[in-house]
Amino acid sequence: MVRDITLGQYFPGNSLIHRLDPRMKILITFAFIVFIFVAANFQGLAVMLLLMASVLLLSGVPLSQYLKSLKAVLFIVAFTFVLNLFYGGGTTVWSWRFMRITDGGISNAVFVAVRIFSLILFSSVLTFTTSPTQLTDALERLMKPLKVLHVQVHEIAMMMTIALRFVPTLLEETDKIMNAQKARGADLESGGFMQRVKSLIPILIPLFVSSFRRAYDLAMAMECRCYHGGEGRTKMKQLHMSGLDAAAAVVSGLFCVGVLFCAFHFPAALR
Repeated sequence: MVRDITLGQYFPGNSLIHRLDPRMKILITFAFIVFIFVAANFQGLAVMLLLMASVLLLSGVPLSQYLKSLKAVLFIVAFTFVLNLFYGGGTTVWSWRFMRITDGGISNAVFVAVRIFSLILFSSVLTFTTSPTQLTDALERLMKPLKVLHVQVHEIAMMMTIALRFVPTLLEETDKIMNAQKARGADLESGGFMQRVKSLIPILIPLFVSSFRRAYDLAMAMECRCYHGGEGRTKMKQLHMSGLDAAAAVVSGLFCVGVLFCAFHFPAALR
């Protein structure tokens, strides 16, 4: 399971999505998150799914990597799906004592599950096609107006990117520790719930020690290079919007308009 988590990984490439300005990719991702909730029916959801499918194909990242990103949230999606089955009106499909499943509940469950899957997949495109350095620069530029309020924009962007960057490293470290404990005879998979929780202690302790050591080494390396925040710093690669970014904004805007059209002309799916 640890190896299947792909959060924070970057796949180098030269696809259309890779060549987009990282600021535009962040804005499009934010717009997708907003409008996936604005979509109140299956027609509007289908419009956003079409946008998502187009972006996934144009990203050039193998589909297997996107499917791996879903494995970490399967339990959450399954729990949400089952929970929504019992909410909604309509014709009763199945009932037992106080529990009742209706066609409206099934519609709600499917709608919410597809929405969550869409959010995970589309958000994965941003990290798969954007390097940590580009993410830092883009976040800093987008949050630049907050400097008027004396917000430490560069430091916030740096912390967010470092946290995202070290997710794959910590997952790899966790996998190594688990394999080492198994080689020493530790049983991490059998027993009840409490037994499994107790078996995680030999994993969590060395993982925390390794994380603090890694954080200390990183802080020392930044201090030795005279890092003192974003004040007066220059960038080797400047961000520039191009015609490709304008076209991506227009196309994304058209999809968003399509969602609004469906929201006003078709009945809501959640009921």
